[in-house]
Amino acid sequence: MLIKAERAINRFSDFLGTVAAVLFILMLMNVFIDVVMRYALNEVSIAMQEMEWHLFAAMFMLGVPYTLRAGGHVRVDLVYENLSIRRKAIIDIAGGLLLLIPFCLLVGWYGIDFAHEAWSLGETSGDPGGLSNRWIIKAVIPFAFFATAISGIAMILNSVIALKDEHETKIDRGLL
Repeated sequence: MLIKAERAINRFSDFLGTVAAVLFILMLMNVFIDVVMRYALNEVSIAMQEMEWHLFAAMFMLGVPYTLRAGGHVRVDLVYENLSIRRKAIIDIAGGLLLLIPFCLLVGWYGIDFAHEAWSLGETSGDPGGLSNRWIIKAVIPFAFFATAISGIAMILNSVIALKDEHETKIDRGLL
Protein backbone atom coordinates (compact mmCIF):
# COMPACT_ATOMS: atom_id res chain seq x y z
CA MET A 1 0.00 0.00 0.00
CA LEU A 2 2.78 2.45 0.89
CA ILE A 3 4.60 1.59 -2.32
CA LYS A 4 1.48 2.20 -4.43
CA ALA A 5 0.87 5.57 -2.74
CA GLU A 6 4.50 6.59 -3.25
CA ARG A 7 4.39 5.60 -6.93
CA ALA A 8 1.14 7.50 -7.52
CA ILE A 9 2.58 10.66 -5.97
CA ASN A 10 5.81 10.20 -7.93
CA ARG A 11 3.82 10.03 -11.18
CA PHE A 12 2.21 13.36 -10.24
CA SER A 13 5.64 14.86 -9.49
CA ASP A 14 6.99 13.49 -12.78
CA PHE A 15 4.06 15.09 -14.61
CA LEU A 16 4.86 18.45 -13.03
CA GLY A 17 8.48 17.98 -14.09
CA THR A 18 7.28 17.49 -17.66
CA VAL A 19 5.13 20.61 -17.41
CA ALA A 20 8.16 22.54 -16.12
CA ALA A 21 10.24 21.28 -19.06
CA VAL A 22 7.57 22.41 -21.54
CA LEU A 23 7.41 25.81 -19.82
CA PHE A 24 11.18 26.06 -20.17
CA ILE A 25 10.94 25.52 -23.93
CA LEU A 26 8.12 28.06 -24.18
CA MET A 27 10.21 30.54 -22.19
CA LEU A 28 13.17 30.03 -24.54
CA MET A 29 10.94 30.63 -27.54
CA ASN A 30 9.48 33.73 -25.90
CA VAL A 31 12.93 35.14 -25.15
CA PHE A 32 14.11 34.40 -28.69
CA ILE A 33 11.09 36.14 -30.23
CA ASP A 34 11.44 39.08 -27.83
CA VAL A 35 15.13 39.52 -28.70
CA VAL A 36 14.46 39.31 -32.44
CA MET A 37 11.63 41.81 -32.15
CA ARG A 38 13.75 44.19 -30.09
CA TYR A 39 16.99 44.12 -32.04
CA ALA A 40 15.92 43.22 -35.58
CA LEU A 41 12.56 45.00 -35.76
CA ASN A 42 13.13 47.67 -33.10
CA GLU A 43 9.84 46.68 -31.41
CA VAL A 44 9.53 46.40 -27.64
CA SER A 45 6.72 44.40 -26.08
CA ILE A 46 6.03 44.78 -22.38
CA ALA A 47 3.72 41.76 -22.53
CA MET A 48 6.51 39.57 -23.96
CA GLN A 49 8.91 40.73 -21.25
CA GLU A 50 6.35 40.01 -18.53
CA MET A 51 5.60 36.64 -20.07
CA GLU A 52 9.27 35.77 -19.64
CA TRP A 53 9.13 36.15 -15.88
CA HIS A 54 5.70 34.50 -15.69
CA LEU A 55 7.00 31.45 -17.54
CA PHE A 56 10.20 31.41 -15.48
CA ALA A 57 8.29 31.63 -12.21
CA ALA A 58 5.85 28.86 -13.21
CA MET A 59 8.68 26.69 -14.53
CA PHE A 60 10.70 27.12 -11.35
CA MET A 61 7.81 26.56 -8.93
CA LEU A 62 6.34 23.57 -10.78
CA GLY A 63 9.79 22.02 -11.11
CA VAL A 64 10.34 21.93 -7.34
CA PRO A 65 8.14 18.86 -6.66
CA TYR A 66 9.97 16.96 -9.39
CA THR A 67 13.35 18.09 -8.03
CA LEU A 68 12.37 16.85 -4.58
CA ARG A 69 11.23 13.54 -6.05
CA ALA A 70 14.48 13.15 -8.01
CA GLY A 71 16.62 14.02 -4.98
CA GLY A 72 18.00 17.22 -6.50
CA HIS A 73 17.00 19.43 -3.59
CA VAL A 74 19.48 21.27 -1.38
CA ARG A 75 20.89 19.25 1.45
CA VAL A 76 24.24 18.92 3.20
CA ASP A 77 25.36 16.07 0.95
CA LEU A 78 28.86 15.98 2.41
CA VAL A 79 27.40 14.61 5.61
CA TYR A 80 24.31 12.88 4.19
CA GLU A 81 26.04 10.73 1.57
CA ASN A 82 28.18 8.96 4.16
CA LEU A 83 25.26 8.00 6.40
CA SER A 84 23.59 4.61 6.53
CA ILE A 85 20.30 4.04 4.75
CA ARG A 86 18.53 4.00 8.11
CA ARG A 87 19.95 7.38 9.17
CA LYS A 88 19.19 8.90 5.77
CA ALA A 89 15.61 7.70 6.09
CA ILE A 90 15.27 9.13 9.60
CA ILE A 91 16.65 12.51 8.46
CA ASP A 92 14.28 12.57 5.48
CA ILE A 93 11.27 11.68 7.64
CA ALA A 94 12.13 14.26 10.30
CA GLY A 95 12.98 16.96 7.77
CA GLY A 96 9.81 16.28 5.81
CA LEU A 97 7.49 16.24 8.81
CA LEU A 98 9.07 19.08 10.79
CA LEU A 99 10.26 21.47 8.08
CA LEU A 100 9.15 20.75 4.52
CA ILE A 101 5.46 19.92 4.86
CA PRO A 102 4.58 22.57 7.49
CA PHE A 103 6.36 25.29 5.48
CA CYS A 104 4.72 24.25 2.20
CA LEU A 105 1.27 24.08 3.76
CA LEU A 106 1.72 27.48 5.41
CA VAL A 107 2.83 29.22 2.21
CA GLY A 108 0.19 27.37 0.18
CA TRP A 109 -2.56 28.36 2.59
CA TYR A 110 -1.66 32.05 2.57
CA GLY A 111 -1.03 31.91 -1.16
CA ILE A 112 -4.69 31.08 -1.77
CA ASP A 113 -5.78 34.46 -0.40
CA PHE A 114 -2.97 36.15 -2.34
CA ALA A 115 -4.23 34.69 -5.63
CA HIS A 116 -7.90 35.19 -4.75
CA GLU A 117 -7.34 38.88 -4.00
CA ALA A 118 -5.62 39.37 -7.36
CA TRP A 119 -8.55 37.62 -9.07
CA SER A 120 -11.28 39.52 -7.22
CA LEU A 121 -9.59 42.88 -7.87
CA GLY A 122 -9.02 42.04 -11.52
CA GLU A 123 -5.32 42.78 -11.00
CA THR A 124 -3.37 43.46 -14.17
CA SER A 125 0.12 44.64 -14.98
CA GLY A 126 1.05 48.09 -13.77
CA ASP A 127 2.79 48.75 -17.08
CA PRO A 128 0.92 49.87 -20.19
CA GLY A 129 0.74 46.98 -22.65
CA GLY A 130 1.46 44.45 -19.90
CA LEU A 131 -0.36 41.22 -19.21
CA SER A 132 -3.82 41.05 -17.70
CA ASN A 133 -5.07 38.37 -15.32
CA ARG A 134 -2.17 38.53 -12.87
CA TRP A 135 -4.10 36.08 -10.68
CA ILE A 136 -3.01 33.20 -12.92
CA ILE A 137 0.66 33.44 -12.01
CA LYS A 138 -0.23 34.15 -8.39
CA ALA A 139 -2.38 30.99 -8.32
CA VAL A 140 0.67 28.94 -9.31
CA ILE A 141 2.24 29.78 -5.93
CA PRO A 142 -0.20 27.89 -3.67
CA PHE A 143 -0.56 25.10 -6.22
CA ALA A 144 3.22 24.60 -6.39
CA PHE A 145 3.62 24.63 -2.61
CA PHE A 146 0.79 22.13 -2.11
CA ALA A 147 2.33 19.97 -4.86
CA THR A 148 5.71 20.17 -3.10
CA ALA A 149 4.07 19.07 0.15
CA ILE A 150 2.56 16.12 -1.69
CA SER A 151 5.96 15.27 -3.15
CA GLY A 152 7.35 15.52 0.38
CA ILE A 153 4.83 12.91 1.47
CA ALA A 154 6.22 10.58 -1.20
CA MET A 155 9.74 11.24 0.11
CA ILE A 156 8.57 10.36 3.63
CA LEU A 157 6.81 7.23 2.36
CA ASN A 158 9.98 6.18 0.55
CA SER A 159 11.93 6.62 3.77
CA VAL A 160 9.39 4.63 5.77
CA ILE A 161 9.61 1.88 3.15
CA ALA A 162 13.41 2.02 3.40
CA LEU A 163 13.16 1.56 7.16
CA LYS A 164 10.89 -1.42 6.60
CA ASP A 165 13.26 -2.63 3.85
CA GLU A 166 10.35 -3.52 1.56
CA HIS A 167 12.02 -2.63 -1.75
CA GLU A 168 15.06 -0.99 -3.30
CA THR A 169 14.50 2.66 -2.55
CA LYS A 170 15.74 5.88 -4.01
CA ILE A 171 17.98 6.12 -0.95
CA ASP A 172 19.66 2.82 -1.94
CA ARG A 173 20.26 4.16 -5.44
CA GLY A 174 21.72 7.41 -4.12
CA LEU A 175 18.80 9.44 -5.47
CA LEU A 176 17.83 10.89 -2.12
